[in-house]
Amino acid sequence: MSGNSADFLLSFDQGTTSSRAILFTTQASIQAVGQHEFTQHFPQPGWVEHDPEEIWSTTLQAAREAVAGVDLARIRAAGITNQRETTLVWERATGKPVYNAIVWQDRRTAALCQSLKEGDPELEARITARTGLLLDPYFSATKLAWILDNVDGARERAERGELAFGTVDTFLLWRLTNGSVHATDASNASRTLLFNIHQQGWDDELLELFRIPRALLPDVRDSAADYGVIDPQWLGAAIPVGGVAGDQQAALVGQACFRPGMAKSTYGTGCFMVMNTGTQALTSQHRLLTTVAYRLKGETTYAIEGSIFMAGATIQWIRDGLHLIRSACETQSLAEATGYENPVYMVPAFTGLGAPYWDPQARGAIMGLTRDTGIKEIVTAGLQAVCYQTRDLLEAMHQDGVEPDSLRVDGGMVANHWLVQFLTDILGVDIARPKVTETTALGAAFLAGLQCGVYDDLSQLEALWQHDQAYRPALADEQRERLYKGWLSAVERVRSSA
Repeated sequence: MSGNSADFLLSFDQGTTSSRAILFTTQASIQAVGQHEFTQHFPQPGWVEHDPEEIWSTTLQAAREAVAGVDLARIRAAGITNQRETTLVWERATGKPVYNAIVWQDRRTAALCQSLKEGDPELEARITARTGLLLDPYFSATKLAWILDNVDGARERAERGELAFGTVDTFLLWRLTNGSVHATDASNASRTLLFNIHQQGWDDELLELFRIPRALLPDVRDSAADYGVIDPQWLGAAIPVGGVAGDQQAALVGQACFRPGMAKSTYGTGCFMVMNTGTQALTSQHRLLTTVAYRLKGETTYAIEGSIFMAGATIQWIRDGLHLIRSACETQSLAEATGYENPVYMVPAFTGLGAPYWDPQARGAIMGLTRDTGIKEIVTAGLQAVCYQTRDLLEAMHQDGVEPDSLRVDGGMVANHWLVQFLTDILGVDIARPKVTETTALGAAFLAGLQCGVYDDLSQLEALWQHDQAYRPALADEQRERLYKGWLSAVERVRSSA
């Protein structure tokens, strides 16, 4: 390890509801944080958009705050991690977006996905074999096709090479380098539905299927690689960008889950359980995703993943939509007052259901309401829904014949002690929470550190991971299964096929 203890690594962590920048010491402790929420746009039911300029401005503002007062010469490198699948198209000449960013939660292309499936019953299986993904509006390909088909002149301009496509990492990298770098990493590329994860390249047949001109696409690089240099006008110094990874893969790196069988579950806007499967790309029979965990020095490490669309976003809705609480901090005391035996079940299928159901037409519901139901029961049901959905993912992994040999949790929600204890009780597995729960940002910093020579190898990153608290299940099997059975019954009532 060659990094001076006085050196720093900067992480851009661009999420679904806020843009953050975190400055880490090379010993993996947080030096400074900048964070700004930004506007969520819902033009129609099931549609979710972000203003790309607001993504950029809040990211830049957060980064400037994180590095304020620091000797910029001590920042060895920067990494970028991002909300995945969110789709942007911009003009190469000006960097100006042609449309709002279509967010990963957006379901506007559900009908297109359904028509493709109906037109060729074998199509989804062929897509899964190449990409590890399902034919679902969650991923970037149909979002990109929608922009090309619905923005005047976009398709023609794309075919002439005038436009660029990227997920959020690519857009930020383009802006930070003043358009000199149009690139992404293998983990983000693997979420587009256009990337062959076995051949590690854009897939011509998928490009033809979704009618995507190759001229739009970014270069795909290792997760730790040369991504150019941040123009000094933005932060005051020319800082090399050395790491890029999608948020969930970055969290896997930040949690030091480098051995097959290690898994992490991140609780941010959504919830994502990712298990390292090593150099083997396992195929799920229960609608989990096979994805690139990270690619280092040309060697690909794979993972199996379960994706839940609404986790922290459920609590945000309870706060901002229902106005039942003023702050997420209130949820722990409300849940403690309610207890596990809550007759209310909330199914937060506001944008459909993710794994293992993959039902874009499902819609949310609150069940079991009676005259004595109050705020605390509804809030507790929101927290429990996050845990029940995680159990769905664990069950799917179990049915696929793989089980995490350890589970590490992170994200803003795991500061809630009640939530993590209920999670370990409903899963029936031990859980570890790290000292640094900002593991998504930490993972991007780690990747940047690998590229610039601060760290020599993954074993040094393992040594930096620090345990904070262990949680062990204390719930009787009968109670665990009864509570979970109630959840499964509630889910069936909101399924579009039910």
